[in-house]
Amino acid sequence: MGLTIHYSGKFNPNASLSDMIDEVKDIASIYKWPFHVYETVFDKKLLGKKTHNDSIYGICFTPPGSETVHLSFLSNGRMSNAINLSFYGDSKNKDEQKYLYMLFTKTQFAGIEIHKLIVHILKHIEKKYLLDFKVSDEGEYWEELDENKLAEKFRQYNFLLDSFTTALESFPIDKGENFEAYFIRLMEYVNKKFKEE
Repeated sequence: MGLTIHYSGKFNPNASLSDMIDEVKDIASIYKWPFHVYETVFDKKLLGKKTHNDSIYGICFTPPGSETVHLSFLSNGRMSNAINLSFYGDSKNKDEQKYLYMLFTKTQFAGIEIHKLIVHILKHIEKKYLLDFKVSDEGEYWEELDENKLAEKFRQYNFLLDSFTTALESFPIDKGENFEAYFIRLMEYVNKKFKEE
């Protein structure tokens, strides 16, 4: 639970991966964010293929309070990361295979300014280095760059988290109550509080 940016896409074969890595390293260094560089040069024969090897290409960085932002790819040029590769890289299950190429970054605890910075970095990288880039921003900042709407989304998510935490602390499970009934009662309380807000 928490406000998250979901994204997917592929590397533009006409762009330079090493140039993208250098740009992102510079940005991360300016903000003093930790980063990790993976492989820096694609094998052009593997780009665009359906299959992939076990290497990760690109870079990732971690702003304070945020989950890691992955600008990383498999050998076929599609966005992925090491975790997805380990879980879904060899899967034969079609439902699981789609998760190989789905990335996300939770920004809930990073705050509004970090969320905005990540969106602007993604927009910049998309223009120069990516194709078929799709973003679903739970803060709705990607779509409209509306700071007021983003602030309201953060307020709503923070309120829900706080309400849920308070509810857990003040609503112990009743004797003989199963977890499903407890959870329904808990969510009714949180929804009621949210509507009162």
